[in-house]
Amino acid sequence: AMELLANIDVEDLDAATTFYCRGLGLTIGRRFGPGAVELLGASSPIYLLEKPAGSAATFTGHARDYARHWTPVHLDFVVPDIHAACARAVAAGATLETEVRTHIWGHIAGLSDPFGNGFCLIQLLNRGYDEIAT
Repeated sequence: AMELLANIDVEDLDAATTFYCRGLGLTIGRRFGPGAVELLGASSPIYLLEKPAGSAATFTGHARDYARHWTPVHLDFVVPDIHAACARAVAAGATLETEVRTHIWGHIAGLSDPFGNGFCLIQLLNRGYDEIAT
């Protein structure tokens, strides 16, 4: 199987590490110099990469901007209790953008981290996504 590594650009590595550890229960794995840290506790490691606002983000001239932004790729964290997980994330600095919604497969809430990156918290119910799989 192919290994998946998730990278999240952040403006302040210490603040981001604190947020993801306190807010989502991840733990510090390895550090890679002063600008990167590995977080463990999810099904794949997550790498926080410190990149200054305004620095080049793409080869075509896009610059990093840590205001809230939309991206078609985001992380979903599966949690055992969505309400407790939302409270923990918000207490650590997340913004709850979409209240908990319930579907046959589970509960979902949309949030953003302190660096403008969106993510979802999901609590699977019943048979999870098998409830809607064809």
